[in-house]
Amino acid sequence: MPDVTKSQSGGAAVDAVAPPVEADAATTAAPAAGPAPQGKPRSLWGDAWFELRHRPLFWISAVLLVLLLAIAAFPGLFTSAEPRNGDLTNHFLTKPELTHFFQADWFGYDGQGRSIYARVIYGTRASIMVGVGVTAVVTLVGGLLGMVAGYFGGWIDSIISRLVDIFFGLPFLLGSMVVLNAFTERKVYVVIAALAFLGWTTIARVMRSSVITAKQADYVTAARALGAGTGRILFRHVLPNALAPTIVVATISLGAYISAEATLSFLGLGLADPTISWGIDISDAKDAIRDNPHVMLFPAGMLSLTVFAFITLGDAVRDALDPKLR
Repeated sequence: MPDVTKSQSGGAAVDAVAPPVEADAATTAAPAAGPAPQGKPRSLWGDAWFELRHRPLFWISAVLLVLLLAIAAFPGLFTSAEPRNGDLTNHFLTKPELTHFFQADWFGYDGQGRSIYARVIYGTRASIMVGVGVTAVVTLVGGLLGMVAGYFGGWIDSIISRLVDIFFGLPFLLGSMVVLNAFTERKVYVVIAALAFLGWTTIARVMRSSVITAKQADYVTAARALGAGTGRILFRHVLPNALAPTIVVATISLGAYISAEATLSFLGLGLADPTISWGIDISDAKDAIRDNPHVMLFPAGMLSLTVFAFITLGDAVRDALDPKLR
């Protein structure tokens, strides 16, 4: 506020306004810059993606999986040979010609004169379909049962938990063999159903544990106090925060299901002709492995590479979603 003083001029009192004092440069300087404003905090999935982008194994597995999915979806782009046509004149006579890229004789021929390279390419579709199909079914069924058991508890939890214990006690491969032995035609959907019939228990246990932890959080209590219904609480608050462990287990299990399908096909209880499968080719090559190891080498190598890609991706996702492992 300006300073007001009184002065005498001609006997009259006159109010004079003093000129404002010059402000010191230090007092008029701009305030010191504080800490830079923080951006919007990342969510769990945002943190996970940030971690994944800096992991070489994630990119290696992702590139491999994209390539495998492309082969499974469009096998004709990678070979022009017919995988089921055999020429007995090529019976084990043509060895691998690694300089003949993407040609029929690149991997050589099997005992029936069929192109091993073409069969490896076309066999990718059946293996990927079985792995993805089984994973989708067990995640849906096991996740739903585990979520219901973990959220409601009580007698519902007891019944579902005992059911999980019963199925968990059955040997996975042996039980699948028994189920598949009841079918005369074992196509892709039959193998998916047999593996999913015994494979949902792990997902159910993981989801149940995650839901029990998530439902005790404060935001769930607040939503319930505000009158949110059971469905809204489950699918808007509990499920998104309980889904991460399930995704990790499902991703790792996908590779295991592909390996299980190959094992069953090798034993003659999985996929059967005319379906093309790596397990079938490995089984056909077992008698010729000593003199012609390449017949088994290429389908077995492709199988191992696929399982490696899925398991590596699952490990990377697990490390990214778990703050304790960062």
